[in-house]
Amino acid sequence: MTSLLITNAQLPDGSTGSIAVRDGRIVESVDSPDTTIDATGLVALPGLVDMHVHLREPGKEDAETVATGSASAARGGFTAVNAMANTQPVADTAGVVEQVWHLGREVGLTEVAPIGAVTVGQEGTQLAELGAMAGSAAQVRIFSDDGMCVHDPLLMRRALEYVKTFDGIIAQHAQDPRLTEGAQMNEGTVSAKLGLPGWPAVAEESIIARDILLAEHVGSRLHVCHLSTAGSVELVRWAKSRGVRVTAEVTPHHLMLTDELVESFDPVYKVNPPLRTRRDVEAVRDGLADGTIDIVATDHAPHPAEHKCCEWSAAAMGMVGMESALPIVVEAMRDYDFGWADIARVMSTNPASIAGHTEHGSLEVGTGANIILVDPNAPGVVEPDTHATKGRNNPFRGLETNTRVVHTILYGTHIVENGDIVRKHELREGSWIG
Repeated sequence: MTSLLITNAQLPDGSTGSIAVRDGRIVESVDSPDTTIDATGLVALPGLVDMHVHLREPGKEDAETVATGSASAARGGFTAVNAMANTQPVADTAGVVEQVWHLGREVGLTEVAPIGAVTVGQEGTQLAELGAMAGSAAQVRIFSDDGMCVHDPLLMRRALEYVKTFDGIIAQHAQDPRLTEGAQMNEGTVSAKLGLPGWPAVAEESIIARDILLAEHVGSRLHVCHLSTAGSVELVRWAKSRGVRVTAEVTPHHLMLTDELVESFDPVYKVNPPLRTRRDVEAVRDGLADGTIDIVATDHAPHPAEHKCCEWSAAAMGMVGMESALPIVVEAMRDYDFGWADIARVMSTNPASIAGHTEHGSLEVGTGANIILVDPNAPGVVEPDTHATKGRNNPFRGLETNTRVVHTILYGTHIVENGDIVRKHELREGSWIG
């Protein structure tokens, strides 16, 4: 057995204390620990959990792999991530989701849980093998056609009914395809000024409204991916007041950036859903602060340079963000009464609970020792060229920050030390649940 003692850490509630680890779990105490970390000046948080990343493997390894994405996650403080299904082939069968799951375990830098597609090939015409994926070694519980909307209301209803049998979740990419044909950015004054086809807020809000009603009717769990408009926040708030089983996420970039940046025509700002208005940014911050929005998820979407370093109309949509997520969220919520306990809630505890990562999201005795230590007074600059991800399409390049992940610990294994990957988690029987 191995043991670790973290001393003098600031805990999420503001107190100072120690965290003891033995054989991959948090325990009451350890005598003569194998390793001691003096965390004076550092904040201890449960390892972050990202419910929405694109690791691209299999099939798009020129953009990202499970290995490079896992390294990026670990450096950003994420001890568990959920990998979206839009790979090649699409993760719509037990075989593909098990491949992704096994790759994550072999890499051993973060826990990788695959998300299964809702429909075959993400084509929106036939339900995928939801039951087979749920019963596979990967034990998939979240299903999404992210990148594509499950637009057919009958198919969406059937999906919600199916996953209810094992308490699964449908995570919807809310985008009415007819209202966004040819769209290049948010519809508004900036799109009119630039002469670019607009993407109206109602294209997101109409799908969310429909799916809330379907989830209420079926009594199933709905998760709203990358919510981005003020109207969407109000719809989720209304649904929760009715007791609908809906949760929602917001990305770091939708908490910080507005459509005015598109005036530069820099494709790094091209993303799906698009950057919205200042009013929308303020609304999603309010929604995160008051609990209407449950979690922050990065929607980490790496692309090869040639897919972003081109004219705006031809550029791919998406941004990377796992290594910069924590400092960006801290900065975005600086004007709110949003402390470390709140950061832990929206970036660890809530996503772990929603996604079923039972060994993550807590510093309580008995849980998996998935812990990060953060320096809250570490001036720095977002430098994508130094990041572990293959993607360089980070919209925060050059932004000055004051928060840095110093240590990442996965099931008691010290994965990241002083910001660098130092080792992998060696899987032992019973040591890694998930």
